[in-house]
Amino acid sequence: MALQDLCNFQDIFLENTTTKCYSVAFGKKSGHDYVSGLPFSNSTSLFNFYIPVADYLDESPIKFGQVSTVQSSSSISSPDSILPSLSLPTSLPLASSQSVPLPFPMSHGTTTLAFTFQGGVLAAADTRSSCSGLVACPAAQKILPIHSHLVGTTSGTSADCALWKRILARELRLYQLRHGRRLSTRGAAKLLSHMLHPFKGTELCVAATLCGWDGGDCLATEKASFSGPSLCYVCSDGTLLQGSLFSVGSGSPYAYSILDQGVQWGLTVDEATSIAREAVYRATHRDAYSGNCVDIYHISSKGWTRRSREDLKEEYYREKERQERRGGAGRDFV
Repeated sequence: MALQDLCNFQDIFLENTTTKCYSVAFGKKSGHDYVSGLPFSNSTSLFNFYIPVADYLDESPIKFGQVSTVQSSSSISSPDSILPSLSLPTSLPLASSQSVPLPFPMSHGTTTLAFTFQGGVLAAADTRSSCSGLVACPAAQKILPIHSHLVGTTSGTSADCALWKRILARELRLYQLRHGRRLSTRGAAKLLSHMLHPFKGTELCVAATLCGWDGGDCLATEKASFSGPSLCYVCSDGTLLQGSLFSVGSGSPYAYSILDQGVQWGLTVDEATSIAREAVYRATHRDAYSGNCVDIYHISSKGWTRRSREDLKEEYYREKERQERRGGAGRDFV
């Protein structure tokens, strides 16, 4: 309540302030209720959130992947409203119209991975941000902390990933303030999937792996609480998967070749770090869109910790020296 008083908002939820949108997908109608411009709500549902999409979609001067909007049939008119001068969005994206072609092909590439073991969750990623055939940034941050016990590996468009990471962090913080506990990793993934689903078919490109530790004040199910590592994958088309090992990006086939033979539940933190580092190194060596440095995060019951960023170029030279020494020893032996 203190946060709402500070922001000069109050909890109001009227039946005539909701806009019901229907989209047709695969021959079936699915309904979604959105709160029209109300950032706070009295409802106990976890998915009453504010999506500020209509404003920037209408005001964008370059409308790549423009989506069509439908005017709301209900108007917000309440005598008790405390924000009479606030311009509220009255339209939401339904279906994608024909996209404007991009000026040049946008090729995305990266290597991100995450897996669970007895010590928690380990997430690793390279740092090369590419734009078609160009290296846009050699020191990009592809693992983004969301709160003390949750980080997300990002693959896709860098700007989209950063934006939705901030939106998800805001919603999780509001949930914690309202309910006095953190939302579970699975709940956060479901929330992100619901938020991204209305943008299916647009140019939005987000593929995130949420790596977290559920426990303490975190509620994993309605009946019982679960304490331990959790891993979920969310894509911008609404895909939601839960598992113990994920690798996303153009370098993922090379990373899987290392992860599949090395990852197991009984690993120590040092062994898990070594395997993740080796997987990213092999992927960056073979994949042109991945490279430069490696970031490694470890998420445990005490929160996330970050390993110092390491340049993979030095590892490449060390590997070449080891191969030359082995080759020289073999020739001397013969």
